[in-house]
Formats: sequence, structure tokens, C-alpha cells
Amino acid sequence: MNIENIKKPNITSERINQKVMPILRKMEKSGIKLDCDAVRKLDRKLSKRVSQIEEQIVKFSGHEFNISSPTQMAEVLFVEMKLPTEDLKKTKTGISTAANELNKIKDKHPIIVLILENRELSKLISTYLRPLPMIVDKSSRLHTTYGMETATGRLTSSEPNLQNIPIKGKFGGEIRKAFIASEGMKLIAADYSQIELRIIASISHDTAMIDAFKRGDDIHSKTAAEIFNTTLKKVTRDQRRIAKAVNFGIVYGQTPYGLSQALNIGIDKAAEYILHYFEIHQGIRRYINEMVEKAHKDGYVETIFGAKRFLPNIDSRIRYIAESEERMAINMPVQGTAAEILKLAMIALDKRLVSYNKKKPVPSKMLLTVHDELVVEAPSEDAQEVAKIVKESMEEVVTLEVPIIAELGVGDNWQEAKS
Repeated sequence: MNIENIKKPNITSERINQKVMPILRKMEKSGIKLDCDAVRKLDRKLSKRVSQIEEQIVKFSGHEFNISSPTQMAEVLFVEMKLPTEDLKKTKTGISTAANELNKIKDKHPIIVLILENRELSKLISTYLRPLPMIVDKSSRLHTTYGMETATGRLTSSEPNLQNIPIKGKFGGEIRKAFIASEGMKLIAADYSQIELRIIASISHDTAMIDAFKRGDDIHSKTAAEIFNTTLKKVTRDQRRIAKAVNFGIVYGQTPYGLSQALNIGIDKAAEYILHYFEIHQGIRRYINEMVEKAHKDGYVETIFGAKRFLPNIDSRIRYIAESEERMAINMPVQGTAAEILKLAMIALDKRLVSYNKKKPVPSKMLLTVHDELVVEAPSEDAQEVAKIVKESMEEVVTLEVPIIAELGVGDNWQEAKS
């Protein structure tokens, strides 16, 4: 991994973590305001929908059963209703009813779509809508606890975990609407655009991807045009969806089998997509080979700031264990570097906000970090100026071979700011 063309601060990963910890503690203390009435209203709405879904499921199956029981679910779907099972995984107790398996047969009977919706809504209710209003403080502010993944250094959120709130979908957005700015304040939501793909383009020196990012191309549409041998203008939504899975799958060291499962396509077709991808992105193929070779030779890989991931089982004679370690060798330098860049941005932003707030009666402050995103609260009259500071802090902390882009918005709630 050659990082000579990457301009970065002279700081180690260990020091980055030391400097970001006090910032995380401040964010935990600040919390974010929750509109508890809106959450309870959404709870009632979704609970009513769940009841309606369960009635329809019973109607299709012909009798009541425990919808939460995988065993009873399998009995109803595959024994009583005789839905197809040939492409579904088998577990110790029978045919799997996991969501990714049921998605393979969702066009075979309307009961499958209802089951999947029931699970999604029930999880939102039990994980967020019921507990969140119960754990706010007297000012209706919600406080999470931050930590770090040992393997990648990525920041985590717990008690409650705010990183698993769905980004896509109607109801994920409805939940985010309940995270609101305090009176007289605005929320600023800033998110790195495809930071991991920009990192792998830079550390692999992949000419095709670097050129696409420099031109400002939609990278998934560009990949779709490449693997489907068409033009950017003619790329379909489905082709872009496939290309997106390929792009991110490559970063995670995905095999043809893994891609076939993700896209619900044949292994041969998945292998064809990957082969075509590597014909064009030879720099990325070279990077992958180098990381796997380094892991076997040294027993570890590392980020651009020196955080190491040791892989003691890389030479295991058990194939799936060795392959899992090889995938980690490919992914960790990318994912770990993305985590370090975000933390550096937080350090830079915190320093600038401390200086900025000295001149202001009401301070602006970071409230949340979720994956590659930062949420900041600022007085309404300062919001646009603070948004500029946030954007500069995120985009200027490191210079890659391609532009770093932070997309951001300002609004009265988290969803509005992300829109």
C-alpha cells in the first residue's frame, strides 16, 4: 500500500484515539433532543399496522401461529403452504426463514412480503419507539454512549445504539424526524460521500476510479456502465444497484458466492461481474493481492495512520477461516482509515468550534456521530456559518488522490437536515 500521494497530519492512530475521547464524552453529555410525543404517535401508528398485518398473515395461513417462531413459520410456509425451498438455506432445525432467505421467494406469495414488513415494523417498535421516550433526561434529551470497535477503530454507539436507525425507508425517516433541534437552534447533518471508495481509489492508485471521482461522476453509475458495457446515460436503476453492490463488495473482499447471495443471482453471473470489474480496475485488484500477501507474510495489515489489525489465523488450513481473515486484510486498511479520517475531522471541528463559541452567547456543538456522519447543533442565526466550518473541517483534514466530499444540510430535525 503506497500512500506517498496522500497528504495527512503527522499523527499516529493511537494519538488520534486519545484526542477524540474527550470530544466523545462532551457529545455524550450534550445528548440530542427527542420529540417524545412524535415517537409515541408513530408507535401507535405502526402498532396498528402490525396488528393489521398479523390478521392478514393468519388469513393467508388459515390459522393462528407464533409469527416470531422460526420453527412455526417454516412449518406454515414450507409444509402447509408448500412454498418453494430449493434455493433456501437449511439450518439445524429446518429451512431458514431469515429475511435474506425469504427475500428470495417474496414474489411467490403475498404472505412473504407481509412477514418481512411485520418483522421490520416490530423491530422498529421494540428497539426504538417503545424504549427511547423512557430513557430521555428531564429536558427530553437522549444520551448515547460512544466506544470503538477493536478491529477497525470505528466509533460505536450503545445504550441506546443510534447507529442502527434505518437510513432508507419511510419509517426510518419518520424516526429521524423525532430527533429535533432545541428552540432557537438548527441541526446540521454532514455525511462523507462514499469515503471508503475514495480511500481505496487513493491507496490502490486505481486510475479508472480516480479519474471518475475527479470528474465528479456518479461512481456506481460509472461502474455499471463499465460492467454492462453501456454509457452513463443509458445505465438503468437496476444496473446501478448491481454496480453499487459490486463496488462495496470489493471493499469488503466479497467472493462471487457472497455477491450472488447479496444480489440473489447465480454465482457464475456474480463471478462475471467481478472479473469484468477487475479488468477495468487493475489498481484495486493489485491492492487486494498486495494486502493478502502482506497479511500472510507479516501477520497483520494497517491503516495509513498505523493502526494494526493482526490476523493470526490467516494461514489456517481450514479454508473458510483463512478466507475470512483475507477479507479482513482487504477491508481493514480502508474501513480503519475511514474511521481515522472521521475522528480527525471531529478533532479539527471541535477546535474550531471552541474558538468560534468564544464570541457567541449560545454555543454550537457536536451532538452525534453515526458511521460517516456528524450531527451538529447551532443557533439558527449561525447555522449557515457553522455548516461551512463543519464542511471545511471534514473535507480538509486529509488530502487524498481524489476529492473528499462532505454532503450536508440544515434543518429543524435530523431527517430534514439529511434531506
